[in-house]
Amino acid sequence: MRPLKHGYTNRTVGDGAIVEKTYEGPDVELRLRREHTLLTRLQGRLPVPPVRAATATTLTLGFVAGVPGQELLDAGHPVEVLASCGKLLRRIHATAPSLLTVGAPRAGKVLVHGDFGPNNVLLDPGTFEITAVVDWEFAHLGDPVEDLTWCEWIVRMHHPEYRFALGHFFRAYDGQVPPWPVRRAAMLARCETLRQFCDRWEPNGPGVKQWQMRATATAGWQE
Repeated sequence: MRPLKHGYTNRTVGDGAIVEKTYEGPDVELRLRREHTLLTRLQGRLPVPPVRAATATTLTLGFVAGVPGQELLDAGHPVEVLASCGKLLRRIHATAPSLLTVGAPRAGKVLVHGDFGPNNVLLDPGTFEITAVVDWEFAHLGDPVEDLTWCEWIVRMHHPEYRFALGHFFRAYDGQVPPWPVRRAAMLARCETLRQFCDRWEPNGPGVKQWQMRATATAGWQE
């Protein structure tokens, strides 16, 4: 087992056959249970890794072949990657909300991944089809703008040279795109949520300061 690249919140290791994700930080039990539930229920509906086993702190998943989206962005394929992200996000938001909750869903709410972007998808490097969407621990019922804008945020923050390709993402999503003030407000709300998450984990620690800096940068962006 060796550490896998691009794991930021949790400890993730794999051996080419399985992947073990050990949850860290606040709400470990809740986040693990939510991801376990969704990965089990989404099998055959969306491209997600299969669950092999679970403990109180660790999920063991089947290995899925594919290249992380951010690596393909860095390799110079932003149009293909973001178009595939848009198509797949449309499918996520069209998934029955009852897969996440029991009872009647709230009007206008959809299944929100909660951390959607090229950082959490694996793609076939030949076809750019998404082979798996990973990291469902922050999934919830919410507004589509949350996922739309977080994918945009990931590109603007970590791959700013590819902002030009965001139009392909929005067109592939094929839905109504909120105006810029609404999108930026949603980005700032997510930054604040993550700042609070880090503050619960390590009060006034480096994670808190990082998200404060990122929120300040986000507030200064123009469309």
